Amino acid sequence: MDKAATTAAKDSPATYADWRKVIDRKDIDAVFIATPPYLHSEMAIAALKAGKNVYCEKPIGITAAQVRDLLAAAKQSKTVFVPGQQLRSMKIFQQTVQKIHEGIIGDVIMVKAQRHATADINHDGSSGDWYFDVSKSGGYLIEQSVHNIDLCNWVINAHPTRACGFGGTLLYKNDPPGRTIFDCGSITYDYPRGVKMSFTQNVFHPGKLPSGGQYIYVYGTKGAVDLFNTATLYPLEGGQPSVLAAKQDEDQYAHIRAFYDAVRMGSKPPADVVIGATAALTSLLGHEAMTKERVVNWSEFGVDL
Repeated sequence: MDKAATTAAKDSPATYADWRKVIDRKDIDAVFIATPPYLHSEMAIAALKAGKNVYCEKPIGITAAQVRDLLAAAKQSKTVFVPGQQLRSMKIFQQTVQKIHEGIIGDVIMVKAQRHATADINHDGSSGDWYFDVSKSGGYLIEQSVHNIDLCNWVINAHPTRACGFGGTLLYKNDPPGRTIFDCGSITYDYPRGVKMSFTQNVFHPGKLPSGGQYIYVYGTKGAVDLFNTATLYPLEGGQPSVLAAKQDEDQYAHIRAFYDAVRMGSKPPADVVIGATAALTSLLGHEAMTKERVVNWSEFGVDL
């Protein structure tokens, strides 16, 4: 708190040790929730009940119960709720996903995706203990990969019905001390119509290793698209690759602007509570498949979207 207050001192903000005092203020119309994930649902629900418009960072919850409760609160509220699934606001993804949905590669039958990081975040304590504590962050798949997984759900136009997978901590064992999150994992998701999505993650990917970082390949009956990096179409039989949407200088604040417009002008934001809930639950589905080492069904969550 002291570090944050010092950093923001030039703007002279009011600071509170108790977040509830912020939403108690009658002169505040909107709140941004950017705390460790295990607090997102509780804070957002309280803010909505207090009549605030809410921008809630992803994930909106790290348990099915948290997601279910926030989903219900947001649906009942008359104020705006926007989850931090900001890839939904990027034009290159909006344009490319639309063309895929229009059938440019035929029917989507498989998605292959990865989120490989060159290194974990600082282990020296400067980032706090929450990230490495699965009970606070939810784990890497839920805390970080929820962005990539949301994009996969979007392009498939559905959520998975079940998942299986394995994960573990193979390099950063007890680093930092007390670490309870995995440093790698692999999950296979099963979607309606038999569509499959395979997802891998790790935090020990050398920066110069080819095919590194992040990608999402979308396979259809007529070809495939490199969705995440180049928005390029590759025909299945013959034909030359073609770019579906040109890279552009994306507005890094587009998702925030969408929240602002929804509050001030009543426009529909690119992501709503159902999208946030679906992304969080899909990530949780993969996480539980890895930790339980069995097939986990979506129906086990008992959450109605």
